[in-house]
Amino acid sequence: MQYAVLLGDIVETFGLEELYMPEGGEDIPVYRADLNRPGLALAGFTDYFDNKRMLLISRSEMAYLSTMASEVRRERVEAMFVRKPPGVLLARGVVPVPELMELALQHEMPVLRSFRSSTVLTSQVFEYLSVMLAPRELVHGVLMEVYGWGVLMVGQSGIGKSETAVELIKRGHRLVADDAVEIKRLPTGMLQGTAPETIRHFIEIRGIGVLNVRNLFGMSAVKLHENVLLVAQLELWDEHKVYDRLGMEDQYYEILGVKVPSMTVPVRPGRNLSTIIEVAAMNARMKMMGYNSAEELDVRVLRAINHWE
Repeated sequence: MQYAVLLGDIVETFGLEELYMPEGGEDIPVYRADLNRPGLALAGFTDYFDNKRMLLISRSEMAYLSTMASEVRRERVEAMFVRKPPGVLLARGVVPVPELMELALQHEMPVLRSFRSSTVLTSQVFEYLSVMLAPRELVHGVLMEVYGWGVLMVGQSGIGKSETAVELIKRGHRLVADDAVEIKRLPTGMLQGTAPETIRHFIEIRGIGVLNVRNLFGMSAVKLHENVLLVAQLELWDEHKVYDRLGMEDQYYEILGVKVPSMTVPVRPGRNLSTIIEVAAMNARMKMMGYNSAEELDVRVLRAINHWE
């Protein structure tokens, strides 16, 4: 599925000045995160012109246009506008040449202006659109920030995910999403999770009902989004199943083609799941920093065996 961001949302997010906005222009979809600086197009070469990207024109492009005769300017600008890019974005507050505005009205091409530099504007717009246009998947689970680590708890309904989340919140950790977690794959390959806006900050506890975590525990108990760095798969304890007791084998949970470190947490009465999740998050951070407790124990055991041989 291809996602899009409406031009009006970009204008609002970055506070862009509308030099010209045709009727219905706010609803023009933008499908690409990167901007198009039309150097070759202004020189007359438009064979590989990408009309899915917004045009970015700054001082150098405008200065180049100013060196041309009016007829040539009109020809070069029209060659771009007939291909219907989503809009024109002027950086550094440049004043457009008259032909550009005339052709914008003729082709109903939005012209927006910012006083940011072209470098800053390109970076900010790309970062924003990369997140908004990223591939996404809705996962049934609970996403928490535990010691600064994004932990996604998954498992069948009624297994205790939300109850564990409440206990973690009481211990000072933060809720990102309950029940439905919208996960996006960023260009860096990182997975970022958030809650659908409708249910954001809400959590459901069977027997109690729906709670607003932000209102009940305060703003410090919630977070808008977090990277998914660990998946905890909660399942009912199966006495016939052999569970990993050493942690030597790496487990992964695949989301949007990205493999995330995971662990299987068997659930039965008497097990403190919130403590297990806390320890798992701390252990995962230690592994990322290069320390593995199971490997150290293995080295010690082998050293002891060799000593007694």
